[in-house]
Amino acid sequence: MSAKEQWATRVGLVLAMAGNAVGLGNFLRFPAQAAQNGGGAFLIPYLISFALMGIPLLWVEWAIGRHGGIHGHHSTPGMFYVMGDKSWLKYVGVFGIFTNLTIAAYYCYIESWTLSYVFHSLIGTFAQTEPKVFFPNYLGETADSLFTFPLEAGCWFLMTLALNIWILSKGLAKGIEMAAKIGMPLLFLFATILVIRGLTLDAGDPGVVQSPLVGLNFVWNPNLSGLAQPTTWLAAAGQIFFTLSLGMGAIHCYASYVSRKSDIALNAASAGWMNEFVEVVLGGSLLIPIATAYMGLAAVQSATAGGGGFSLGFLSLPTLFNNWGWFAPIAGALWFGLLFFAGITSSLAMGQPIMAYFQDEHKMSRRNSAWVFGSSILILGLFCVWLYPGGAFDEFDFWSGTFALVVFALLEVFIFSFIFGIDKGWREITRGADIYVPRVFRFIIKYITPVFILVVFIGALIQPSDGKWVQAFHSLFAGEGWPLAANSVIGKLFHVGVDSAWFTPEGRGTKVMVQDLTRLLLFALFCGIAVMVYFDFRKKGGSR
Repeated sequence: MSAKEQWATRVGLVLAMAGNAVGLGNFLRFPAQAAQNGGGAFLIPYLISFALMGIPLLWVEWAIGRHGGIHGHHSTPGMFYVMGDKSWLKYVGVFGIFTNLTIAAYYCYIESWTLSYVFHSLIGTFAQTEPKVFFPNYLGETADSLFTFPLEAGCWFLMTLALNIWILSKGLAKGIEMAAKIGMPLLFLFATILVIRGLTLDAGDPGVVQSPLVGLNFVWNPNLSGLAQPTTWLAAAGQIFFTLSLGMGAIHCYASYVSRKSDIALNAASAGWMNEFVEVVLGGSLLIPIATAYMGLAAVQSATAGGGGFSLGFLSLPTLFNNWGWFAPIAGALWFGLLFFAGITSSLAMGQPIMAYFQDEHKMSRRNSAWVFGSSILILGLFCVWLYPGGAFDEFDFWSGTFALVVFALLEVFIFSFIFGIDKGWREITRGADIYVPRVFRFIIKYITPVFILVVFIGALIQPSDGKWVQAFHSLFAGEGWPLAANSVIGKLFHVGVDSAWFTPEGRGTKVMVQDLTRLLLFALFCGIAVMVYFDFRKKGGSR
C-alpha cells in the first residue's frame, strides 16, 4: 500500500524533487526569457520572485504534503480534505489530479520527441535531412488534413509511455528514486560536456561565424531599462512559477512520503536551488551561445523573439552539431539525452499523484494503479498526437500547464494561511528543520505570496496586445477599450483576432473547432474528476 512506502534516502528524495522541477523549460525557455527581458538584469526580478513566491510556495506545498501523508493521504483531494472542516476543500485538490493527468498526456509526447531525436542523432538522420524538414513531417503537420495520425511519432510516444509505466510500477524507492539517482547525474554530466564544448568554440572551427561568448553576453548583458517594464516582472514571476513545478500536486505527493519529523525546510530549499543552478548556470550557457556561434546573433535574436528557445533546440541545434565532425552524433545524443532525462523525471512526478489517489481511495495495488495512469495518459496523449496540427497540444499546455497551475497555487496558499491557519502552517514548515527559517516568511506566505500569484493571474487573464501595459492603460482611460492579447486567457476564450468558424467553406474542420473541442474535453475531465472525488469521499462522512 502507498501508506507504507517511503523514500530510501534523503539524497534520493532531493534528487527526485529536483528532477520534478528540472524540465525542458530549464534549457529551452529560460535562456530566451532572460535574453528578451533585460538579460542579466532579468535575474533581479527572477531572484525576487524566487524569494517571495518560489521558496514560500515550495515550503507550503511540502508542508501540505507531509501533513496529508501523516493522515494517510498521498494525493491532493485527501490532503485538502484534512486541512479544515469545509466540505469544499477536497474539490480544490481536484486540480492536483487534473493538472498532473493532463500535463503528463502532452508532456510524455514531448518526452518521446527527445528520445526519438537521440535515436536519429546516433544514426545520422540530421546529417542527411534538415530538422526543419524532418520535424513537421514527423508531427504530421505537412498532411493535407488536420486529422492525419503520425505513425512514427505515435510509436515513440507509446514506447516512452511504456517506460514511464514500468518505472512507476517498480515503486517509490526502486522506481522513481532510482530513476532520479541515475537521470539527474547524467543530465548534469551531459550538460557540462556540451557547455564546455560550446563555450570553447572559436573562429578557427568549421562553420563558426561569431564567438559563442557573444551569445552568452546576449543572455546576460544587463539591460536595466527592462526593469521598468511590467512584462519583465511578469515574465520573471511566470518563469519561477513554472520552472519549480508549483501548483501541480506533484510536490505535495512526494512530500507525503516523508516522516513526521523529517526536515522539509532544507529539503525544499535544496531542491529549489538545485533547479535554479541547472536553469541559470547550465541552461543560460548552452543553447544560445552554441546557436550564436554558427547562426550569428541576429538570427538567434529573431528565433527567440517569442520568448522561447524551442525552434533553436529542436530545429537548429541538430543541424549545427554537424559542424562537430565525428562528435556530431554524440553531441546530438547528449543534448536530446539531457532533455529526455529532464523530461522523464518530471513525468514520473506527474504519475505518482494519480497512482496515489487510486491506492489511497480505491485500495489498488501499485501495479494496477500504474496501469490506470498509463491507460488514461494513452487516451489523452493519443488525442494530442492525433490533433497536434489542429492545436490540441497547445490547448492542453495553456489550460492545464499554465492557467490551472496559477489557480491552484492561489487557492492553496489562501487555504494554508487562512483556513488551515498560518500558525499551524508555520509549525508544520519548521518541524524538524535543520536550518533556521526566518520568521519574516510567515508574513510573506500569508500576504506577499498570494499578491504575487494574484498579479501573475491577472496578468495572464488580461494581458494586452504586444505586452504593452502602459499603452493599454492609456487606451482604456481614453475610452478606446482594453486591447486584449490573443494569447491572454480572455483572448483565447473569445478567439480574439481569429476567425471563430468551426468549418471552412469547403466543409473542413478548422483549428478553432479542434481548440474548442479540446477545451470542452478538459472541462468535462475536470468535472468528471470532481464527481469521482465526491463519491469517493462521501463514504468518509465527517471523519478526517
